[in-house]
Amino acid sequence: MINSFAFLVEKLSLLCNLKVVFFGSAHARELPSQPRGSGGGSPPPPPLRRGDLLEVPRTLFTHFGVYLGDNRVAHLIPDILPALTDDRRRLATAVTNGRLIAGCLCRRATVRVDALEDFAYGSRILVNRADGAAGPKRAKALPAEEAARRAEALLGSFPYSLLWNNCEHFVTHCRYGRAASRQTEEFCECIKWVIRDRRSILVTGILGIISMLFCGMAASTTLPTILIPFTLWMAG
Repeated sequence: MINSFAFLVEKLSLLCNLKVVFFGSAHARELPSQPRGSGGGSPPPPPLRRGDLLEVPRTLFTHFGVYLGDNRVAHLIPDILPALTDDRRRLATAVTNGRLIAGCLCRRATVRVDALEDFAYGSRILVNRADGAAGPKRAKALPAEEAARRAEALLGSFPYSLLWNNCEHFVTHCRYGRAASRQTEEFCECIKWVIRDRRSILVTGILGIISMLFCGMAASTTLPTILIPFTLWMAG
């Protein structure tokens, strides 16, 4: 029982630290800022180049965009508002967390151009120029201008899937000509690790028995108690 409790704590810790485990790139560099009152002692931040791949670490994931120049970023972002209104003035406002979550749940998204500050949404911006490690395996990076043009050509409504067609798929399609997502790959690897861990069978079995004790013997409690551990056993 102690081992099972430790296993649950371990999995909860894993879920609470998703961004440390899989999100964020070792090949991305943060844009340095000029300290106030420094008198020019520190070097100025390197200028962004049109076609640069930008990353913004969020709570549980990293958001991606393609820099277009003139302080503008093209990015794919879930947004429910285009399904509710055609008012261009409202649609041009920065996507709030509420709009993003609703768009994600309804699988509604757009490729849009926002100011650099709106794209960052209060987070730091990283520039990923490590083409050999950032993109799909064996994929050669396209010229920066071509990446920016591909992003501009896709502006507007866009199919969306949290795992299979997200913002990282969009930028890798623009930059490398082939959509891929390191975040999706590492999330799937984590799921496989949980499934293959034999302790998952014990934990799901115990939780099923507890649900039957508190909710009674019914199909809704008995079948999951049997089928989930059995499926994990067969898949492990």
